[in-house]
Amino acid sequence: MGDGSIDFRHEARARAYAEPLEALNPAQPDLFHNDAMWPYFDRLRAEAPVHFTPESDYGPYWSITRYNDIMAVDTNHQVFSSADGIVLQSLEAQAETAKRPTRPSFISMDPPRHDEQRRTVSPVVAPSNLQRMGPVIRERAGLILDGLPIGEEFDWVDLVSKELTAMTLATLFDFPFEDRRRLTHWSDVMTNAPGFGPVTSWEQKREEIDECFGVFDALWNERVNAEPKFDLISMLAHGESTRNMDAHEYHGNLGLLIIGGNDTTRNTISGSVYALNQNPAQYDMLRANPALIPSMVSETIRWQTPLAHMRRIATQDFEFGGKTIREGDKVVMWYVSGNRDDTVIEAPNSYVIDRARPRMHISFGFGVHRCVGNRLAELQLTIIWEEILKRFPTIELAGEPQRTHSIFVKGYETLPVVIPRRN
Repeated sequence: MGDGSIDFRHEARARAYAEPLEALNPAQPDLFHNDAMWPYFDRLRAEAPVHFTPESDYGPYWSITRYNDIMAVDTNHQVFSSADGIVLQSLEAQAETAKRPTRPSFISMDPPRHDEQRRTVSPVVAPSNLQRMGPVIRERAGLILDGLPIGEEFDWVDLVSKELTAMTLATLFDFPFEDRRRLTHWSDVMTNAPGFGPVTSWEQKREEIDECFGVFDALWNERVNAEPKFDLISMLAHGESTRNMDAHEYHGNLGLLIIGGNDTTRNTISGSVYALNQNPAQYDMLRANPALIPSMVSETIRWQTPLAHMRRIATQDFEFGGKTIREGDKVVMWYVSGNRDDTVIEAPNSYVIDRARPRMHISFGFGVHRCVGNRLAELQLTIIWEEILKRFPTIELAGEPQRTHSIFVKGYETLPVVIPRRN
């Protein structure tokens, strides 16, 4: 991204403090694409931690930017409901969504329905199953790393981050393994606006999502008539609270599981390589003491914050942070900001792999919607770094990453790296 990105960041900082506070709008994909959103959140946390943006490409919305306020919203599902969806959609996307029935998933439900559906799929990420999956993930991580080119530039996102997460996700779904990268592609189709990522138009986006769900409908039809197995589709097809759900609800849950199983882990794997290169003293510390890997993983999940926000809708008028949030208002919890709140986290802008409490971050959310696959994400990240340190003294950046153009998925499209040849 080069100097243009640096210039953009300087301009964004100036804009963030020049604009009238009441008009401040952090929901700008260009800011995230250029890693330039930080001054907006710095100002909001300091001057208006509960802030209303009256006009934006996403319509009017409230921003919640401090750690403890985010926790308060995230754990109060009676007032702040997920039933209307969990992402701040652009007005263009809202118009597109209005043309087709919505696809509900358990993350966009409130208890008790949410709890019933979540329980159906949670055995796949239970400790006993993670213990079984560990050796499989380790074998695959080794094969991926042993196949990497040495001494020449390659894209870490493509060859490592996408590949490991696609393998794991294919196993969770019992999806045809040779077609696993279709899962990665469909996740990118679902999370990117037309013109960014793999889709160029709303029509193409609709067609590709329909293709995805057509493939999964066939898998449902196979498994609903077979003996129950230990994969996500079988669990949904045979689960007491899910076996009679309609196609739209099934598709909604699939979208959640595909995106959730892909983006968090994939972008944190990439983020860890980037963060360690940006902080060479921390990389030296990790090489000297691989026992710090679990702590480094948690610190990267905080520092990266792979999903920048979650949205709720107010079910009633509610006084919060000295402001009146009205029934029907959209409320955005900016996890990316809460993870940089210096009133809760010491030196939050620093990347510190031996923090005293590294898991004290907000990236997985709180309350009933806390990420169901958080332990699986941590397991994959821990294993890949254990295997990296066995093989490579260093992985070096070969250029700046290309970041995702999104206010939701905070990730990397590309990350050019070189693994130096050993002398």
